[in-house]
Amino acid sequence: MATSAAPAAIDALLQILRDDSELNATRIFDGPTPSTNFTERDRIYIGWSPASDQAAEMQQTFASAGGRTRDENGAIACYIETRAGNTDMRERRLRIFSLFARIETALRSTNANPTAMDLGGVVQWADITAGSLDQDQTPNGAMAGLTFTVHFRARI
Repeated sequence: MATSAAPAAIDALLQILRDDSELNATRIFDGPTPSTNFTERDRIYIGWSPASDQAAEMQQTFASAGGRTRDENGAIACYIETRAGNTDMRERRLRIFSLFARIETALRSTNANPTAMDLGGVVQWADITAGSLDQDQTPNGAMAGLTFTVHFRARI
């Protein structure tokens, strides 16, 4: 019996994004990385954001009398980062929201991907619920970062 859907939800989210052909040129990481490679212009992190060390959180309640099942609400911390060797902040901002839109599209149920919203059946539903944009001019050029949260509901 699973004690939480969070590990499977993170794995499923990673797989959905890695399978998306429009994200092939973007590095997608499972949690934090030990170092930053400034030659990689676009990166997506699942289960990590620079604003927090928390990868995911969950709250559970009994789903019915008798305690045979539980309902779980969870949140997965995520982060997108895009860099350039120039100082064009508008370019970075447009790029980060283009990547964000691709992630949101990948999580929507469509005829081509009917189980995206429930992460392939791992949860009852999942969606993006919050985001926060950061921008910076670094010694390596313009950088934009977008912290966002994927919330889910599961029955365990």
